Formats: sequence, C-alpha cells, structure tokens
Amino acid sequence: MNIEILGSVAAVFTTLSFVPQAVKVVQERNTEAISLGMYLMFTLGVCLWLAYGLVLESVPLIAANSVTLLLAGTILSLKLKDTFGQSTK
Repeated sequence: MNIEILGSVAAVFTTLSFVPQAVKVVQERNTEAISLGMYLMFTLGVCLWLAYGLVLESVPLIAANSVTLLLAGTILSLKLKDTFGQSTK
C-alpha cells in the first residue's frame, strides 16, 4: 500500500472525528463539559503538526491539520468565550 494513501485515510478519519463535536458545540453554544486544558494543548499540537507537514510538504498532513485546526479552533474559541467572556455580577 502506498504510504501516502495510508496517511490520507488516517487523516480523513481523525479529522472527521471532530465534526460532530464542533457541530454540537456551535449549535448548542454549550462548552461546559469540555476541558479547556485539553483543547489548549490539542490545538497547539495541531498547529505544530501543521508546521511539520508544511516543512515536509506533505499534503495529507497539511490538509488534515488545517481542517482539524479550524474545527478544534472553533471549539476552543467558544470554550474561551464561555470561560473568560462571562461578566461577573
């Protein structure tokens, strides 16, 4: 099996795994059950994977991590807004 095909298939599955969570968070505007620490570390990790893919010029790494960064970044930004954007009364 071509290694690029294997990487592409893996990238599709891991990237698509974030779609249900992102859709749910955007629709419900509820991030209470989501770990801020996990999403901060994960999003940073995805940024680093994207940089790695860019250095290697690997299309599967670049494509998958670009989409994953968009999805995880959306969830993270809503979590940050929910955590720090609330005014105290």
